[in-house]
Amino acid sequence: MSGTAVGQSEAVVQKAPASESQWRLFFRRFAKNKLAIVGALIIGILILTAIFAPLLATHDIYEQDYNAILAKPGDGHLFGTDDLGRDVFSRLVYGSRLSLEAAVISVGIAVLIGVPIGLFTGYYRGFWDEWIVMRIVDALQAFPSMILALAMAAALGGGFLNAMVAIGLGFLPSFIRITRAQVLTVRGLEFVQAAKAIGASNMRIMFQHVLPNSMGPLLVQITLAMASAIIAEAGLSYLGLGASPEEPSWGSMLHIAQGYLNIEPLLAVWPGIAIFLVVLGFNLLGDGIREVLDPKLKR
Repeated sequence: MSGTAVGQSEAVVQKAPASESQWRLFFRRFAKNKLAIVGALIIGILILTAIFAPLLATHDIYEQDYNAILAKPGDGHLFGTDDLGRDVFSRLVYGSRLSLEAAVISVGIAVLIGVPIGLFTGYYRGFWDEWIVMRIVDALQAFPSMILALAMAAALGGGFLNAMVAIGLGFLPSFIRITRAQVLTVRGLEFVQAAKAIGASNMRIMFQHVLPNSMGPLLVQITLAMASAIIAEAGLSYLGLGASPEEPSWGSMLHIAQGYLNIEPLLAVWPGIAIFLVVLGFNLLGDGIREVLDPKLKR
């Protein structure tokens, strides 16, 4: 290969990664999407609430006031109290930490395991890809993710961390399939072929060229999976397979509230609204990122 050809190939390879101007373009388009901005604000509030929970909480989340059981909102308790006299507002605030942890830990497990598997199987193909990995993925996707997480959580013995592992493993098939599909598309593009032509190793091609150019759909899937993880954690906690009853999980709060719907329905309203808003925020953010990354939209 002549020096001119090598120089042209290097130029093509250098253009493959996202440049600073592309990031500016991403944020400029994102700023024009009002629903995405709303979603980002909701998630931002969730993160700030989780970080500053000790400052925002008005009471100790474990403090029991038997003189104020099922108290109405007001009288020193902004959202009232539960069946043990614990302050509902403070438990909601600290519950944001559990929800955020549920989203980050479970989706992190799925990303750290699923993305490398999808990357390697999509890049190398072969027997392991077609007849082993993808057939296992097909078998796992035959089960609804919530049912799969429920079965895994029960098998692992319950508890918050075990529930997060179960939810993360339930998300694995979707991350493997999405990553593999993107890699199959990117691996045949010109800049990847140019990298091979100048002698770049497979590992360098995968992690410096293929994976960065496959991140768009993965970012969307991560945000949507976080919303699903929060719902799954609330569901498992509601069934007693997630956080322990004394922990301020929104799912546990709903479980407690179901026994007092005729007496104090607001006990179920507050955690329900919290789950709704946070899930809505992640979904709006994911839809916004999908629209921003859609090449069919005008730039």
